[in-house]
Amino acid sequence: MRTGTFAAALAAGPLVLDGGLSNRLVDAGHDLSDDLWSARLLADEPAAITEAHRAYFAAGAQVAITSSYQASFEGFARRGVDRAGAVRLLRRSVELARAAGPGWVAASVGPYGAVLADGSEYRGRYGLTEGQLVDFHRPRIEALAAAGPDVLAVETVPDTDEAAAVLRVLDGIGIPAWVSFSIEGDRTRAGQPIGEAFALAADAPGVLAVGVNCCAPEDADPAVGVAARAGGKPVVVYPNSGERWEGRDWRGEPTFRPDRVAGWLADGARLVGGCCRVGPDQITALAGVVRAHRN
Repeated sequence: MRTGTFAAALAAGPLVLDGGLSNRLVDAGHDLSDDLWSARLLADEPAAITEAHRAYFAAGAQVAITSSYQASFEGFARRGVDRAGAVRLLRRSVELARAAGPGWVAASVGPYGAVLADGSEYRGRYGLTEGQLVDFHRPRIEALAAAGPDVLAVETVPDTDEAAAVLRVLDGIGIPAWVSFSIEGDRTRAGQPIGEAFALAADAPGVLAVGVNCCAPEDADPAVGVAARAGGKPVVVYPNSGERWEGRDWRGEPTFRPDRVAGWLADGARLVGGCCRVGPDQITALAGVVRAHRN
């Protein structure tokens, strides 16, 4: 049962995040081959989103990350949705997660590159100034904050430039946040040392946790310790399954295993879950490791 504040719950012990929302929706038969990705269902099939969140709560997740990752005013405008309609859909993403169960709701704030739907969120360095990135992120973050989530999940950040812009927006927004970077090896996707990226976010007073997501489990393992040392804040970690996206398909074998979770917790992780291709079964196994750690 959800009581108190998210910050207090985080201080009390590790929390289990959900898994990949998109793979759960695809497994349920929904077509996400659209520039809006899972955000398309906010307008077309909202009940499907609630059901996906509910499946993760049933699997043991304590935190649902909303379907707003690829949602933006610009993306909705291309579909003929006006600004007021976009605000309603962003708000709906929080409402649908809230309706799924008694857990915590984290409003997803994806990077600018996600809106382009061309994979540039895995490269960063968009050619925009920090001010332009602030102008992009501010209205969406304000709309999501107004919907009343428990926390903002600023996720899959590819570089420190975008992190700096988002941190400017978060200052004074009134909702706590975690910031997680997408990395490769010991670098952000844009090539900066991850320690520098983590330290930048860890210095922000409104940020509750810092870490990684949407990366290989093998890269997440050492990154947790680096994040813990960078600023002394709790660490968030939710990598992909370990499969690789190649030729518009997933290839390779999963390397997301429950035995990794104990190591993350020992190194300072307090928010643990999965991203792309991690489903309810894996979250059930992860939640079991977290329960054992608490005891």
